[in-house]
Amino acid sequence: MRALLKILTLWLICATGAAAQDLTALARVDPARSEISDGWFGKTSMTLGLSQGVPFRVFLLDAPARLVVDFREADWAGVKPGQLLAEPGRIAAVRFGAFQPGWSRLVADLAEPMLPVQIGMPVDETSGAASLEITLKTTDAETYAAKAGIPVDPAWTAALTKPPKPKLPKDDAFVVVIDPGHGGIDPGAERDDVAEKDLMLSFARGLQDVLKRSGVDAILTRDDDIFVALETRVAIAHQMRADVFLSLHADILSQGGAHGATVYTLSDDASDAATEHLAARHNRSDIIAGADLTGSDDQVAGILLDLARQETEPRSAALAEVMVAGMSKAGGPMNRRPLRKAGFSVLKSADIPSVLVEVGFLSSKRDLANLRDPVWRAVMVNAMADAILAWRDQDAARKPLIRQ
Repeated sequence: MRALLKILTLWLICATGAAAQDLTALARVDPARSEISDGWFGKTSMTLGLSQGVPFRVFLLDAPARLVVDFREADWAGVKPGQLLAEPGRIAAVRFGAFQPGWSRLVADLAEPMLPVQIGMPVDETSGAASLEITLKTTDAETYAAKAGIPVDPAWTAALTKPPKPKLPKDDAFVVVIDPGHGGIDPGAERDDVAEKDLMLSFARGLQDVLKRSGVDAILTRDDDIFVALETRVAIAHQMRADVFLSLHADILSQGGAHGATVYTLSDDASDAATEHLAARHNRSDIIAGADLTGSDDQVAGILLDLARQETEPRSAALAEVMVAGMSKAGGPMNRRPLRKAGFSVLKSADIPSVLVEVGFLSSKRDLANLRDPVWRAVMVNAMADAILAWRDQDAARKPLIRQ
């Protein structure tokens, strides 16, 4: 009876946002006590071993079907997806990691519609260790869709969507917003224990330092290993009244044996099939991290594209050309077609010149070696900073002509 009371008490703590703020200690995930397995009669069980009980919530998202578990807070260090999900079944894939400061998230891709029929977190009275236990059962698509959606809970929503409050730049400042791709639960490309999110954060910090020494107000969309939604990245650029938005990536692209730095600008038509595939991968970041996209409006995206073409697109194209020239002069290496276009979501700002730079591709051994080399990174960071400054001067000289 005492054990049952403890389960119910913890569930109440986890289900109420105000009380959830009280349990803040970090719980370590124990892979030896964690497992996802399919059972009989359409049931699937998920068990996560934790060093202690933590506030959590469970909900479903549709299109595509996903089970999402938010924690405050779980440490996933050293845990691999294969340790939880030995092989795909009714749960096709699982990923986890930091979501926002103080919060982590697990996202499970559902191969078929399933609903949680049992959720609990029993806590051992002696050791304090806990286990999150979720049992799911198959259902029809209509029932699943009716149950899917982020729960309305003001306390959790406020904690997980709290907007950043950076110091606004001076009115006369030249502002560059640097966007290190991916982050937190979304690692981006991974190869040989190297994650794109970590490489690009390091690269972005280096570029920020060089630009600041040149008198530029350089701001990062993230300065930690946290998830930032694509829409939020663009919103930060607008909030900071950015003159330039620069998104940094180092993806894996097997099509065409991609290698060498490439600079992308916005277009509704991709330059080629490989670029279209790359843009599709980038634009899935929010889905990967368990974002609810049911309220998105494709018509709005179309309007933004039209607005971008009027004045900002030529300025973005000029920025891309200067970036390619500067990086080439520094030795690159550059892609054989270093200027390309595609519909990257983070480039859809209507009034801010924006480019996305694949600094290299982790699928290329040469690029991976360069990205790991601090000397090469320093050379490329300085080349990119010089290119941005050169574009600033050129753009300022063109403004009177544009007004005419």
